[in-house]
Amino acid sequence: MEKAQQQNQQAMTVAEQVVDIMADAGIKHLYAITGDSLNALTEAISKDGRVKFIHMRHEESGAFAASAEAQLTGHLAACAGSSGPGHVHLINGLYDAQRSNAPVLAIASTCATGVFGTEYFQETNPTLLFSNCNVYNEIATTPTQVPHLLQAAMQEAIGKGGVGIMGLPSDITTLPAVPSYASTALLETQRLPQPAPDRIEEAAKLINAAKTVAIFAGSGAKHCSALLAQFADKVNAPVVTTYKSQLELMGDNPNYVGHMAYLGMWAAEDAVANADVLLLVGMNFPYPGFFPTDKKIIQVDVRAERLGRKTKVDVAVHADAGLFFEQLLPKVEAKSDRTFLDKTLNDYKSILAEYQKPVDNPGTKGAIRPEYMISLLDKLADKNAVFTVDTGMNNLWTAHYLTAGEGRVMLGSFMHGSMANAMPMAIGAKCAAPDRQVIAVCGDGGFTMLLGELLTIMQYQLPVKLLVADNRSLAFVKWEMELAGLKPSETNLVNPDFGALARSAGMHAQTVDDPAQLEEAMKTWLAVDGPALLSVVTDTDAASFSFSQKLMEAAKPGNPLSNFMPLGS
Repeated sequence: MEKAQQQNQQAMTVAEQVVDIMADAGIKHLYAITGDSLNALTEAISKDGRVKFIHMRHEESGAFAASAEAQLTGHLAACAGSSGPGHVHLINGLYDAQRSNAPVLAIASTCATGVFGTEYFQETNPTLLFSNCNVYNEIATTPTQVPHLLQAAMQEAIGKGGVGIMGLPSDITTLPAVPSYASTALLETQRLPQPAPDRIEEAAKLINAAKTVAIFAGSGAKHCSALLAQFADKVNAPVVTTYKSQLELMGDNPNYVGHMAYLGMWAAEDAVANADVLLLVGMNFPYPGFFPTDKKIIQVDVRAERLGRKTKVDVAVHADAGLFFEQLLPKVEAKSDRTFLDKTLNDYKSILAEYQKPVDNPGTKGAIRPEYMISLLDKLADKNAVFTVDTGMNNLWTAHYLTAGEGRVMLGSFMHGSMANAMPMAIGAKCAAPDRQVIAVCGDGGFTMLLGELLTIMQYQLPVKLLVADNRSLAFVKWEMELAGLKPSETNLVNPDFGALARSAGMHAQTVDDPAQLEEAMKTWLAVDGPALLSVVTDTDAASFSFSQKLMEAAKPGNPLSNFMPLGS
């Protein structure tokens, strides 16, 4: 059998061998733009038939799509970029994948090896270019290296959760493949780290001695939400999440009091700031300023390198969150005092009541409140829908108005903070989950930045639903300037009618500027059997922040906060 496999490999070109290894490893799609140094690989994919080439309109979009597929499935996804500009275009999406811990293989095809270092046409050095956004990054210069470097790139991407890059020169791809011992039995799951017994004891001691406990959880806890809720109930702890993890952790947890950070809720901020003991679980929260400096902190993470990275930690536990809770629960004493929990729950309830106000007053013609738009989406979307969200004001609306369903997922550029991610991520999500409803919530700035992917959706007839909030501005930047005491400048956008634009590409599309027509339009849009776009002309000045009670109470007509929703008014 092994001899037959070696003979078969000898009959292959290197490009065909790469495709064979990728297919055996379970890769379903390659998101890329064909051309030049990628031509042999493209032909090999066409001949093999097991990996589908998804022809994107921009390599950055291809990396976003691969990142979304990997995050949604937990399995390896792949993208590619050809020599020179193709490499440079990949970078932003690969940064996002790396910071999202998405297992992505990126093939960086290059000019021929014989012209390396000569400033040849479109020559770039992928090893240097991608040096800060990978878990593996090597270039193959002989056919013998190719299967082994490809194996290593895939294995490290899966094992470490990040981007594995293999440089592949164009002249190598057409040479005969060399028989290889490289295995495609890739590591798909890691052995979860067990918590050290002494760390469990230390954590239990701190919790038992504390009057109040709060939990701040991230995506690393999504697989053990029931255990987390059980622990929270036992110690009467309010549960705070990151924005990224809220849909997966809020739904079945009666102690949930909101998510944290600049798009978050002050009930969550108060819970984190005022508990005697704060338990951080499976989260890579980027803002150190939100952590208390005068409280006891326990941090649990499957990645040891994250322990103590953002704040002072009293007990650091390198462990899987589920295994941690399993071993901790029997050792903690039940707490009977609910005063702290009930206060934060009541605060959260009052915030939700304020959030309902713009929903009940959905705006006027030409200025639909985006809060109303997203609340309708939340009501009408499938319970297991996949939402992809652009960075900017759309994060604000989805953070406050999307709620958990039965398996709802939200994907975004939560750590890298890139514009224009929603539409290409929706492509990857739909390719990965063809039977699930996939909805891209796009800002007008992000949508137009990578507008070409509208054509990718039409080319493959992907039944993605695009919701575009047309507020004619880079509104989040505008409010950043306002709050900093600056006069907003260069934030206005001159937009076309996005519905008409999409219809010109053959897509079912509608533009709505009247709140009275929005619900029916949204029902029609979601029911379309195929790609569809709904453009909503929203209120440029809407900005319903609530991360600070003090900030909300300071809002007065005529000042920069006049369009913020003052809580308690």
